[in-house]
Amino acid sequence: MAAISVIPGDGIGPEVVESALGLVDAFGLGLDVDVLDHVGADRYRREGVALGEADLARVAASGAVLLGAIGRPDLEHTGYVRDVLLELRYAFDLYANYRPVRLWHDRLSPLRDPARRALDCVIVRENTEGLYSGIGGNLRASSDHEVAVDADVNTRHGVSRILDFAFATARREVCLVDKANAVRAGGRLWQECWRRAAERHPGAATRHLYVDAAAMKLVTEPERFDVIVASNSHGDILSDLAAALAGGIGLAPSASLNPESGFGMFEPVHGSAPDIAGRGVANPFACLLTAALLLRHLGHDTEAAATEAAVAGSIAAGRTTPDLGGTLSTREATRAVLAAL
Repeated sequence: MAAISVIPGDGIGPEVVESALGLVDAFGLGLDVDVLDHVGADRYRREGVALGEADLARVAASGAVLLGAIGRPDLEHTGYVRDVLLELRYAFDLYANYRPVRLWHDRLSPLRDPARRALDCVIVRENTEGLYSGIGGNLRASSDHEVAVDADVNTRHGVSRILDFAFATARREVCLVDKANAVRAGGRLWQECWRRAAERHPGAATRHLYVDAAAMKLVTEPERFDVIVASNSHGDILSDLAAALAGGIGLAPSASLNPESGFGMFEPVHGSAPDIAGRGVANPFACLLTAALLLRHLGHDTEAAATEAAVAGSIAAGRTTPDLGGTLSTREATRAVLAAL
C-alpha cells in the first residue's frame, strides 16, 4: 500500500507538488508514493472523465492524498472541478476542512497596527453540505422569468460532527460563525447543535458571531481567534480573508479529513493559478506547509515542525518568490527551505 497518493493536477499544481515531493524525499522516511499524473484537465477534455473508478481505488489504497490544484479557464463552465474535488470529498466523506492560518512574519501582514497582527488560528469548515451540495436547479431557463434555486443543505448529523471536530481541535476557544438571524431554518439547527456540542465539551470557551461581524473582527481583532467553525460557504470565504491577513494564499495549506476513518486529502489553497503556470515563479510554500500537515497526519511530527520552521526561516531571510517580496524561482525557494532543514 502506498503511503501517499499524489494528484499533481493542473496549472501550477505539478510545479508545487514537485517541491513537496522533494521535501518528503529529503527526510528519508521511506514513504511509498503513487503519482496519478494522468488525472487532470487534458484527460477530461479527451475522455469526459477526470477521476475514474480505478483512480479512486488507487487513492483508497493509500493513507492520504496530496493534491496540487484542479481547474483550467477553458473548463470553467463544465463539471470538471466538481468531478474531481467533490468526488474525492464525497467518496471518502472528508467532511472536516482544516485550514490553519498563521502570520509567519510581521512584514507580511497588511494591518498597520503591530499589536493586531498576531494571527494564529484554525478555520474548521463543514465540507460536504451547505450551499455547495449541488442541490437546486433552474426553472424557465434563459427566459426573462428564469428562477434559479440553490439549496443550503444542513443535517443534524453533519452539523454535530463538524462542531465536535472543532472542539477537539481547539486550544482555548471555539467560535461559531453563522447567519442564524437571517437564515432561520439552517440557523436554528446550527444553534441547537452548537448548544449541545458546548455541553459535551465543557472545557473550551465558546463564542458566537454572525458571519458579517466575524469578517470585521478578523480584520480588527485577528489575534483573538483560536478555532472558527462555520458552514461550507462561510468557511470558504473566511479562510481566504484570514489567509490574506497572514500574507496571502501562497502561504495557505489545507486538509480535508475524515477523523473517523483517518483518511485525508491535503492541498494548498491557491488553486491552479493559470496566469503564472509554467513561468517558474509559483510560491511553493503553501504546498510545503500542506506537506507538513500531511506528515503530521501520518505521525511524523518532528519532520512537520522542521518544515514549518524552515519555511519561517526562509521568509524571515527574504528567500522567497516574488509574491512575498523576494526574487527566487519556485525551485530556488524550495532549495532555500531544504537548505534550512
